Amino acid sequence: MVDPRTPVLVGVGQVSERLDAPGYQARSPVDLAADAARAALDDAGVGASAVGTVAGVPQFEISLPWAVPLLGCSDNFPRSVAGRLGASPRRAVLEVGGGQGPQHLVNEFAASIAAGDSEVVLLFGSEAISTITALATASPRPDFSESPGGSLEARGHGLEGIVSMHHVAHGLTDTASQYALIENARRARLGMSRAGYAAAIGQLFEPFTAVAAANPHAAAPVFRDAATLVTPSAANRPIADPYTRYVVARDKVNQGAAVLLMPVEAARRLGVPESKWVHLAGHADLRERNLLDRADYGTSPAAVRAAQHALEVAGISAGELSTLDLYSCYAAPVFVVAEALGIAPDDPRGLTVTGGLPFFGGPGNNYAMHAIAETVSRVRSAPGSYAFVGANGGIMSKHSTGVYTTDPYGFRRSESARIQAELDAVPAPGEATAADGPAVIETWTVKHGRDGSREGIVLGRLEDDGRRFVARADAVLDLLSEGEPIGARVTVKSTEDGNVVRG
Repeated sequence: MVDPRTPVLVGVGQVSERLDAPGYQARSPVDLAADAARAALDDAGVGASAVGTVAGVPQFEISLPWAVPLLGCSDNFPRSVAGRLGASPRRAVLEVGGGQGPQHLVNEFAASIAAGDSEVVLLFGSEAISTITALATASPRPDFSESPGGSLEARGHGLEGIVSMHHVAHGLTDTASQYALIENARRARLGMSRAGYAAAIGQLFEPFTAVAAANPHAAAPVFRDAATLVTPSAANRPIADPYTRYVVARDKVNQGAAVLLMPVEAARRLGVPESKWVHLAGHADLRERNLLDRADYGTSPAAVRAAQHALEVAGISAGELSTLDLYSCYAAPVFVVAEALGIAPDDPRGLTVTGGLPFFGGPGNNYAMHAIAETVSRVRSAPGSYAFVGANGGIMSKHSTGVYTTDPYGFRRSESARIQAELDAVPAPGEATAADGPAVIETWTVKHGRDGSREGIVLGRLEDDGRRFVARADAVLDLLSEGEPIGARVTVKSTEDGNVVRG
């Protein structure tokens, strides 16, 4: 017998549109999310009037305090979506930014349902970056502004410890350059050459493109072989060493996804067939240290433990999983989690169910909602199987994981708080905001502009006291562009414009 308060996922929905596709409608983020939410309700056979809580994942353009929505936006995204559905929920939540958001919301509201604090919960998110970019200079331009009224629990931007104006001043203005620092540190630790590591990225992602090519919601449904993915070309320009355009998250998409949760007792009352029920067997939510506080730039203890602990809560091993979706904004998060779970990059089960963020698409903070929706469909079609979803936000900063199955599971609480305390107790090195003297390069990247310009960035450690620093490194581009810069001795000097590395 299953406890009547056991949370189950009973409905999922996905929608998408491409600019060049027949029937393109130029839907707004609200429209896309509402269509996905409607599909999730229809999947469960539940009317919108049953929904008591709606929770939305914010679009990129409302995730940053300085961003200005080019075509306007809703000032209450969750209630705008609810209004499209004809729902009048008592509670509306706007989650913090970050790719962990969808899985975190599932974990949070599953616990809330189990505790009797929530009943029927509809989660959703969307991005229309492709449409917004295309129509921003149109005349006339569409206006996506809305003010639906009603209460809203807005949780803020969630940028603490992720965005540092000091780091921005030294060129760390984008996720690609920061993940590239992680990537190069990992490569050096493994003793791999630049060419060898690039080839490994291509080999990792080639199977992802095959999955995307068969996915009707993929933004780039094109198979590309490993060499094509990592070989610079006119269409595949360098972004930040070691990345080319094809292997970074694709944010120009129009996609929406939604998930419907409720307790078993509500599912029975509303007539949802048990064949639709999917249980959250395991879960975890952990946070990584700030970038310069990490003992090893090339890994993430929080990502590793979040993946492992979700399996521990479920009481299964990684070998028992039938499908996986490892968060793939860049290669490093996939490599790190797969390695921790003992799963080879070429595992025949595959490491994505959607095609991954560079190929399926990276709809802002909401990618994992698509992974969850696809995973629910997969486990329904193979009753008794287990599936894993990993979600990652920031710079491998925020990690939420879930294990899904049709097998009955009473809700099990995780020990994420205890594990988090253990991770936080590890001493962290200090940081020198003004760095001067002999130093050693710990990791690096070179950013490439569309115009062919280059910008060097180094994370290093002062020799005299071991403090870390970030610095611009345009004066040593030759050093960064060949051989192995990591471990090289350099000199760093603080200036009015920040720290600068010299040879």
